[in-house]
Amino acid sequence: MSGVERLEVALGDRRYEILVGEGLLGTAGQQMAPLLRRPQVMVVTDETVAALHLDELLRALAAAEIAAESFVVPSGEATKDFAHLSGLIERLLAAKVERRTTLVALGGGVIGDLTGFAAAVTLRGLDFVQIPTTLLAQVDSSVGGKTGINTPQGKNLVGAFHQPRLVLADSGVLDSLPRREMLAGYAEVAKTALIDDPGFFGWLEGHGMAVVEGEPEPLRRAVVQACAAKARVVAADEREAGQRALLNLGHTFGHALEAEVGYGDELLHGEAVAIGLVLAFELSARLGLCPAAEAARVRRHIAAVGLPTGLDSLPGRRWSAEALIEHMSRDKKVRDGRITFVLARGIGQAFLTDEVALEEVAALLDTAIAA
Repeated sequence: MSGVERLEVALGDRRYEILVGEGLLGTAGQQMAPLLRRPQVMVVTDETVAALHLDELLRALAAAEIAAESFVVPSGEATKDFAHLSGLIERLLAAKVERRTTLVALGGGVIGDLTGFAAAVTLRGLDFVQIPTTLLAQVDSSVGGKTGINTPQGKNLVGAFHQPRLVLADSGVLDSLPRREMLAGYAEVAKTALIDDPGFFGWLEGHGMAVVEGEPEPLRRAVVQACAAKARVVAADEREAGQRALLNLGHTFGHALEAEVGYGDELLHGEAVAIGLVLAFELSARLGLCPAAEAARVRRHIAAVGLPTGLDSLPGRRWSAEALIEHMSRDKKVRDGRITFVLARGIGQAFLTDEVALEEVAALLDTAIAA
C-alpha cells in the first residue's frame, strides 16, 4: 500500500508491524486477514469513537469476509477500571469468544489498555490488534504491549505485558481529534525526543505547532519517529527491566498529578506528562545535573505549543507536596521503598536514578505550588 510506512517491533516469533499512514482504517480487514487464526473479531471501542469510525471499520472487515461483533463502552479515563474490565470480559464470554478469536482495540489509550488487558486474561490469552485513534495512542500506548487498568492507589497498577499482533496508525483519523487531544498526544512525542534524541527535539522546536495543527507531513514524521524509537526500546527491553523505564520520563510526576485529581477530564494524561516533563528537568537542574538553560528550553517549548507547564494550570485546585509524594511512593518503579526518577543531564540525555532525596522533590513541588 503506497504512502504507508512499515515499522517492526522485533520480538522474535512475537514480532509485529506498526503501519503508519492515511487510509489504513478502510483497509483494516485486508491488513488483518493474514494474521487471524479465525476470520472472526470482537471490536472494542468507546461511545465517541464508535460514532466517528466504527461503521468504516466494520465495512472494511466485512469486505475481507471477517465476521465482527462490536462492544461499546463509555468514553474517558474512568472506564479503565475493574468494573469496566469485568463487564467487558463478561460480554466477551457471553458472546462465546474462542481462543482463536482476535480482539480489536479501536480507540485511544484507554481502549487499547482495557482491550489489551482483557485479551491477556480472557481464556488465558487472546490475540489482539491495536487501531489507535488518538495521537497519544499512536505514538505511545498502542506500541509495546503494556496493558492495564487504574485503581484508586494509582495508574496502571494492575495489568499485563501482552503484545498486539498488529498496530494500524491511520493518521487520517486524527483529523477528528479536538485540539486538546492533539496537544495531549504531542507531550508523548516531545518526551521521545527529550529522552535520547536532541536533534529530533530541535526539529520539534521548529515544527511542533505544525504537528499539533495536523499538517500531514510533519504529523507523519512525528508519528513515525516516535513509533520507531519506541519499537527499538521495546525490542531491547520488553518488560522494563532497564532501558525501557526511560520511557517514563515525566510520568512519575505526571501519574501523581493524575492520581491526585482523579482520572477524568480535569487533567488529561498527556497534560500531566507535559507538566511532569517540565518538573523532571527542573528537578535535574535543581540537583545540578542539568544546565538551567536546558530546563528553561523544555519549559519554553512545552508552553509554546500550548501545553500546561505548571500546577497553576488547574485554577482552584489545592496541591500538597506531601500528597503528591505519597502518590509517587506507589509508583510501579518503586524499589525497596525508593522512588525511581527519570532525570536528565540535558536534552536527549535521560537517565534513571533512585538516589534523589525526597526533601529536594518536596522543595521543588512547594516552589511549583507557590508559583
